[in-house]
Amino acid sequence: MAAIKGIARMRVLAGAAKPSPAIGQALGPLGVNMMEFCKSFNDRTGALVSETPMRVHLTAFQDRTFTFDVLSPDVSWFLKRAAGVDKGATSPGHDSPGKVGLRAVYEIAALKQRHDDHLSALPMPALVRNVCATAKSMGIKVVP
Repeated sequence: MAAIKGIARMRVLAGAAKPSPAIGQALGPLGVNMMEFCKSFNDRTGALVSETPMRVHLTAFQDRTFTFDVLSPDVSWFLKRAAGVDKGATSPGHDSPGKVGLRAVYEIAALKQRHDDHLSALPMPALVRNVCATAKSMGIKVVP
C-alpha cells in the first residue's frame, strides 16, 4: 500500500451520498474520486435507515486509492430521536426540550459500544454516564 496522503472526517447521510460541494471540499484536496467514494459508501450503507447521518473516517493514499470506516451517528442524534425533539435546549439547565428514559440511555450506550471499535473496551457504566452527560449538556432530562 502506498504512503498516506491525508485523512478526512465527515458526516454523510446513509445511502444518500452524492457528489456535492461538501464532499468535494473534503475529498478534492486528497485526490479521491468523488463518484467512486459515493458509490462505495452508498453500497455499504444501503441497508441502514436512509437519511441517518453517519460519521466517516477516510484515509487517502498517494496512489489515489482510499479506505474508509463508517461509524455510528453521534450520541446527540440518538438522544434527539429518543426525546422526540429537533434540537437541544438553547440554555441547558434552565429549560428542557424533552426527556428520555434510562432504558433508552442504556440502549444508546450499548449500540455505540457494539458499533464503534474505539468504544468497545470501555465499561458499560462509563458509557452510560457519558450518554447522560451529553443529555445534560443538551438540556434533555434523563428519567428513571
